[in-house]
Parts: sequence; C-alpha cells; structure tokens
Amino acid sequence: MSPSGASQPRPSVGRAVHYVSHGTPVREDGSRAYTSVCRAATVTEVDPQDSDRVGLAVHNPGGTFFHPLAAGGCTHAAVDGEQPPAGGTWHWPEVV
Repeated sequence: MSPSGASQPRPSVGRAVHYVSHGTPVREDGSRAYTSVCRAATVTEVDPQDSDRVGLAVHNPGGTFFHPLAAGGCTHAAVDGEQPPAGGTWHWPEVV
C-alpha cells in the first residue's frame, strides 16, 4: 500500500516505468565516469509468478538496452525518499 492507502498499480506490458542504472564503478580517486540515474523504460514482459519482476526496454541517451526475464529481468524497488533505489531495479515514475 502507498502512504495514502491506495494500492500500487501492477506492471503490465507497455507501461512506462523508471529503471535505475548501475553507473560505472568507483575509481581509486572516488569519482565515477557515470553515476546511477533514473532512465525511462518500457515494460516488455511480466513474470507470471512475481509481478514485481519484469523485463524492460531501457531508453538511454546512447541507445535502447534490454533486460529480459530470461536474463534475470529487473525487480521493483520502493522509493522512500531517503535511500535512492538500487541500480538494476525499476520503480513507478514520480508524480511531478
């Protein structure tokens, strides 16, 4: 349940979600070439056993990347405002 008491929607093929990129590894000096950021994504498949695990087409500035269920897919991460979601997860877009 969301804080307002309404249940979250279930993912379905074609829905727009956010994918959290992993970013690049931290260098010895503590910097990173690319940080972990939210990217636009489209649900391409939903695990019939676990609707929180989906296959995604992730839309990056450099191209589209696929994370199919056959390769492990992506799991849902709740966004709580205090901790950023882990890389490799998806969440519903924030309301703006």
